[in-house]
Amino acid sequence: MQPRISMITLGVTDLARAVRFYEQGLGWPRLESPPEVAFFPLNGTWLGLYGREALAEDAGVPAEGSGFSGVALAHNVASEAEVEEVLALAVQAGAEVVKPGQKVFWGGYSGYFADPDGHLWEVAHNPFLWIGPGVE
Repeated sequence: MQPRISMITLGVTDLARAVRFYEQGLGWPRLESPPEVAFFPLNGTWLGLYGREALAEDAGVPAEGSGFSGVALAHNVASEAEVEEVLALAVQAGAEVVKPGQKVFWGGYSGYFADPDGHLWEVAHNPFLWIGPGVE
């Protein structure tokens, strides 16, 4: 098996709100898709948005749950300034900063925001290793 993540699907409580956040707020391109789902191509993987109840039903698990889910998504950028720019863009789009951008113990710079459904995103600059498109 070749290691890859083809798609990350987030269960959302309000699909229209989530689409507005990612498409209009963050400016991510959206693919044509059925009305009950939204797809965003992300340089090597896709982000899917799907109703939380429907996603849980599809997986055969209960939809209840709150608090920390044990998962954080990451968006790596080329500089500390870009971390701040992305955090500000996310807030303008309706996110909440849960950890402001700051120097971190491993020598990089990062901060976290929660999207309108509470999904955690780390925005990070790693000065030692580029983690992004073009790395195989």
